[in-house]
Amino acid sequence: MAGARRLARLRPAPLTSARRTPALPVLGPGARYRRPVTERPRPQTDVDRIAEAHLDALVRLSPIEATTLGVSGHDEELDDLSPAGLAALSGLRRSTLAELAAATCADDVDRVTVAAMRERLGIAEEVYAAGLDAMSLNVLASPLQAVRDVFDLMPQDTPEQWRTVATRLTRVPEALAGYHTSLLAARDAGQVSPRRQVLACIAQSRELVAPDGYFATLLAGAQVDHQPLEGSERTRLAAAVEGAAAAYDDLATFLERELLPSAPAADACGRERYVLQSRQFLGAAIDLEETYAWGLEELARIRASMQQVAQEVRPGATVKEAVAVLDADPGYQLHGTDALRDWMQERADAVVRELADVHFDIPGPVRRIECRIAPTQTGGIYYTGPSEDFTRPGRMWWSVPRGNTEFRTWSELTTVYHEGVPGHHLQIAQTAYRAGLLNRWRRLAAWTSGHGEGWALYAERLMAELGYLDDPGNRMGWLGGQSLRAARVVLDIGIHCDLPAPAEVGGGRWTYDKAWQYLTTYGFMDDKVLRFELDRYLGWPGQAPSYKIGERLWLALRDEVKQREGDAFDLKTFHRRALDVGGVGLDTLRSAVLGEL
Repeated sequence: MAGARRLARLRPAPLTSARRTPALPVLGPGARYRRPVTERPRPQTDVDRIAEAHLDALVRLSPIEATTLGVSGHDEELDDLSPAGLAALSGLRRSTLAELAAATCADDVDRVTVAAMRERLGIAEEVYAAGLDAMSLNVLASPLQAVRDVFDLMPQDTPEQWRTVATRLTRVPEALAGYHTSLLAARDAGQVSPRRQVLACIAQSRELVAPDGYFATLLAGAQVDHQPLEGSERTRLAAAVEGAAAAYDDLATFLERELLPSAPAADACGRERYVLQSRQFLGAAIDLEETYAWGLEELARIRASMQQVAQEVRPGATVKEAVAVLDADPGYQLHGTDALRDWMQERADAVVRELADVHFDIPGPVRRIECRIAPTQTGGIYYTGPSEDFTRPGRMWWSVPRGNTEFRTWSELTTVYHEGVPGHHLQIAQTAYRAGLLNRWRRLAAWTSGHGEGWALYAERLMAELGYLDDPGNRMGWLGGQSLRAARVVLDIGIHCDLPAPAEVGGGRWTYDKAWQYLTTYGFMDDKVLRFELDRYLGWPGQAPSYKIGERLWLALRDEVKQREGDAFDLKTFHRRALDVGGVGLDTLRSAVLGEL
């Protein structure tokens, strides 16, 4: 699960059709992809060897990262989350940076690798030195969630696979004990997450161990060939589940007793830390005041567009009234999570068929995406990439809040494009496929939020440009998503950097109540989801704006290439060239695409 800059009102350049290329076969479930012999690999260079060695060492130190990246061999292990474990990761980064400083680049691919690794590893070292790794605790992306989430990516179909799950579960107590140590060290250094985050994480931990929580559900649902897991394997799993659940119960108690009394009431992280974390998520430095002003302007423009679409839904309607009309329309309704999953899959598969070889090169194994309902109930929607050999496909996950059984396609179609094709799935899986061009670090581990989330928003806009969101309801859904992402820019920068709140919420300094008023005005989602959204912004500074800011740079880059190439500009070629760079920081992306490294 880490943007950019440019002028405010960017108009996309005209799009062109692209040359068609022969289609590659679509793989069936469980098939193993073998790269065609006609794909000529680029010879490995010294820089590639440094990058590959770094990745090999990284996945040894972080088995969670290994599973996330689809690298096998570490599936029974968990990370050392103690200060010693964090120091070991820092040591790896520093040694790799030293090797890169002495390396000689053989070609342009090497130059991009060196630039990308220096930027990514360098900012990670700044974050570590600032103590932010040790204090990491928030509602969405901290070790608390990472340890639990990794089990979603593990196969759970055979007795052997359940044995691996059980073994990893037995490591949960040790991993969380190390996490306790890091949080205590950070606390003693005066660094504790805000009280709101600590309270929410206590609640999350207790939800996981509830009678109907994750751990109980995992054991109750353990099956092999659609039959309950039985015998010694079930006994082993039950003991492992009990130990892991006890460790999360202990974590809740630890947070309540040891961290909560020291947690600051203020949500804002302050400008100094914000600048650092913004660079971490964007791979670029931005002018915060200019970006804040742009966010306000962009939000006003989106709101005006929504009002225009509201007239198409029902003449004379306000946006709120149009939303009510769309919600009541049976044509946009889905009943139950099975229907939601099936609809997601149908739309994702259809877009792959329709965009392949026209606007994108989509290799055979990338044409398979799997849509699932997540085992958690936080309300998030996310994507996980394929394994290295594509035996585990890229997956789109929908974490449905407890009790939600009714869904509206008008507001969710744009999300399918964001998480699937041409969004995260095409971006991440296509990059993972390019073994003949990119080393494994570039393919698997160069993820930058501003690049990734910016691309996914660019993908949504592209689908609107291509006519996939012409239906007034679906277009309102896209604009509603854009409204939320622009509001994030305003809220995140405004709160954490203490910029003046807009007059519509009373001006002056931002408060939680002002932020809630603003978010409910511009975020068209269920209140429970919006509460989680706001807590996320407050606890994970700099990440939420990377979506909209990243889209801003992707559009700017497309316009710049279009201006340089004129009539020779080809959309499919631009997409292929840009995606083949990998998920690097946004400054590195621009320099690589424009040939300026």
